[in-house]
Amino acid sequence: MLQAITKPNLNCPLHRLSARGRFSGSHGVDRDHVRTWKKSSKVNRAVMSRDHEKIVDKSAPAAPMVAGEVDHGNGSALSAEGSKWVKVKAEVTIRKKIKERLSDIMEEQWSGFVSNFGHGVLIQLISEDIDPVTKSGRTVESYVRGWSSKPSSEHPHSVNYDASFVVPYDFGNPGAVLITNFQDKEFYLVEIALYWFDGELIYFPARSWIHPRNDNPESRIIFRNQAYLPSETPPGIKDLRHEDLLSLRGNGKGERKMHERIYDYAPYNDLGNPDKDPELDRPVLAGEKRPYPRRCRTGRPPMETDPECESRIEKPNPVYVPRDEAFEEIKKGTFSAGRLKAVLHNLIPQIAATLSSSDNSFNCFSDIDRIYNDGIVLKDEEQLEKVRNRSLDRFAKQVLKIGDKLLKYDVPDVIKRDKFAWLRDNEFARQALAGVNPVNIELLKDFPILSKLDPAVYGPPESVLTKEIIEDELPGISVEEAIKNKRLFIIDYHDLILPFIDKINSLPGRKAYASRTIFYYSRAGNLKPIAIELSLPPTSCSPGFKRVYTDGHDSTAHWIWKQAKAHVCAIDSGVHQLINHWLRTHASMEPYIIATHRQLSAMHPIYKLLHPHMRYTLEINALARQSLINGGGIIEACFTPGKCAMEISSAAYKSLWRFDMEALPADLLRRGMAVEDPSSPSGVKLVIEDYPYATDGLLIWSAIKDCVHSYVNHFYPHPNAVKSDFEIQEWWKEIKNKGHPDKRNEPWWPELKTKEDLAGILTNMIWVASCQHAAINFGQYPFGGYMPNRPTLMRKLIPQENEPDYKKLIMNPQLSFLSALPTQLQATKVMAVQDSLSTHSPDEEYLGQMQHSHSHWTDDREVEDMFKRFSDRLEEIEVIINQRNNDLRLKNRSGAGVPPYELLLPTSGPGVTGRGVPNSISI
Repeated sequence: MLQAITKPNLNCPLHRLSARGRFSGSHGVDRDHVRTWKKSSKVNRAVMSRDHEKIVDKSAPAAPMVAGEVDHGNGSALSAEGSKWVKVKAEVTIRKKIKERLSDIMEEQWSGFVSNFGHGVLIQLISEDIDPVTKSGRTVESYVRGWSSKPSSEHPHSVNYDASFVVPYDFGNPGAVLITNFQDKEFYLVEIALYWFDGELIYFPARSWIHPRNDNPESRIIFRNQAYLPSETPPGIKDLRHEDLLSLRGNGKGERKMHERIYDYAPYNDLGNPDKDPELDRPVLAGEKRPYPRRCRTGRPPMETDPECESRIEKPNPVYVPRDEAFEEIKKGTFSAGRLKAVLHNLIPQIAATLSSSDNSFNCFSDIDRIYNDGIVLKDEEQLEKVRNRSLDRFAKQVLKIGDKLLKYDVPDVIKRDKFAWLRDNEFARQALAGVNPVNIELLKDFPILSKLDPAVYGPPESVLTKEIIEDELPGISVEEAIKNKRLFIIDYHDLILPFIDKINSLPGRKAYASRTIFYYSRAGNLKPIAIELSLPPTSCSPGFKRVYTDGHDSTAHWIWKQAKAHVCAIDSGVHQLINHWLRTHASMEPYIIATHRQLSAMHPIYKLLHPHMRYTLEINALARQSLINGGGIIEACFTPGKCAMEISSAAYKSLWRFDMEALPADLLRRGMAVEDPSSPSGVKLVIEDYPYATDGLLIWSAIKDCVHSYVNHFYPHPNAVKSDFEIQEWWKEIKNKGHPDKRNEPWWPELKTKEDLAGILTNMIWVASCQHAAINFGQYPFGGYMPNRPTLMRKLIPQENEPDYKKLIMNPQLSFLSALPTQLQATKVMAVQDSLSTHSPDEEYLGQMQHSHSHWTDDREVEDMFKRFSDRLEEIEVIINQRNNDLRLKNRSGAGVPPYELLLPTSGPGVTGRGVPNSISI
């Protein structure tokens, strides 16, 4: 069978040389065997097929061979009319499909492909040196040899194939390979190992899908594992460096195809679907009014009803991401990404089918307990069979369990040791420091508290948290004294939420307030909430509502206080999900990833540093736009803001987000949770010493900073090296001007002139992708899995004395409380999603751990030693964190019924563990 037969282009220098023939029979080796690579070259070759014989176009050259060749093994010398040549071996490692996940038909197709792999892959070896005659880089080529593969000893689920090259002694150092895939299927190239002269091993790490030539005629460029700044690029591969970057940028036109590797920008204009339903119309997030980071461009055609919006791809069809950004098969087939898709596409509709006809409130707390103890009996056997067939039942031993007819959840950590801890004020306060959202508490610096909103629209700016009210809750000290001694703290969502309250409260089954919560930090080191202000904006028939709640000494005040705390938690859940989680990690990181691929060569040392921290992020973000943050998606359905969700996220980006303040020490200083301390490794000292998120985070922050500074100093030894690196300068410009264009003119963007500037920027990015996301994400089910602890929405306002619901509160306070919380359907849906988002995949790559697939990412021994020291430091930090969790003096992470703070423990096993810091935002 003939595949990919194309006549050579004789106008191309490469093909013109090829057509002349590489060998001259008995006259020995033709010097055209060492050919010149030109920037414009495209490999158009004919190759053979399944009968183990190469079939060649008559105009194409014959296969390489040397008259009188004697093979002495790898690196053996060959003689040809006085010229010295060496035959060198290359080992090509490809990852095969995971057998357990394939149907019989797919297995048969794959086996046919693998058995013929060597027939259809052309490898061209490019020298770093310039040929003195042609003034261009030299090239030799080979087809992959050996019709049978052998398992790779270094890479799981991978096999090795052989190729060999006949290379002159003066070829120079190999700098790159060009790979042309003449097969009709893509394959995943892990790496190529070249056994060079004198037994030297040279690696070309790829970790990339190699497209078939009929999808894209361009050959793929893979560079060796040597890092070069642009000015240091060897002359033989300089043009290749530029061409490889151009191939990743595209031209900003047309709809992207799933096999492509094009990185480009687009606004968030794909969240709504007015073509399907006018109620699903959502505004474009871009520009001065609704600023937002940019996402990866897909190029889909516009909506018919709104040309400014991009048409949607609905589940289960995939949204485009560059091919190498897609989930790897082990991720798809296990209980992380694959499970999340199964939850979104199959389980949640099944839950809805079971509960929607009787979507009731929980009548008592024992109803909630039954979710964990008894489970939910799912109905509709046909739909249940679909769920089983989608392999969800393989997770029966994990957190989310599906039996024959049962959906059953494990008990979340927050109530596992103490079922009633969530009711207590000290636990409410503890979670502000050691919960899933520990980044909004701040020191109260100014009093009285004033709003910055327009008083003509939102009423008087003064808070009703007066001096008298607060001092009634203090132990005999004044407000001024408490502020001076750093004893008062606040979580303030007033100005962020109040402009959206009317819209939220007009939605069916949604009621919310703008909130402020005051905490007192005692001399004994205990944090306690002392007052909550809940506000509604003025309307045409109402002057607005502002009321302060405190924990009184009678039962009625006590139950009303519980409802006030629940309203604060509901707002906090929305802020956590839409701002601290989605905006500050997922959405903000996406432009960094796009710019890194577009502006930094794969051989750039900063690309190599950032590469592990970009894994899977574009794919999980695309899935979120499709099913989580979209109009009518899970976030709108289950969280307080409803259809205002992404507008609130945009408002936070406009008023709160700053790149420079995403650094942990800077964020702590901004919130008043730390003061400057030059003697500390992190440069700050905490105001509350028992602040688990911050204390653990600063340890890892300092380790990242030290490693990054060493790395940057290694590659930029001269003072002006950063300023003269045009790739890194264009990278930073693009992040600001194309990735975050709505903020490009802000004065707070760091300059990029020195090594210190670069190291600070990189430390910030790595922190956000790894530790910040881990601290915010992996506690979602451990803390939110018990819905009363962190309700994601409230359905009723707190009843006032003159309202009918107040009498219901008096008669049955438990039922009054539960009837304001999410319904059984809402709670069960969001628990399913929180469980999946809190799950580690078996192929997770953790901070400081070197995976087999990354083992040859660099050939620089000094760099390897740097990362070994970093890894050793993280192991030390893990020991320190475990010791802290056993220290009974640290009451926010130890004690009776208190779960340890493990969200920043560097390592974890698979599943919902409440610990582990992956390298990247991978779920």
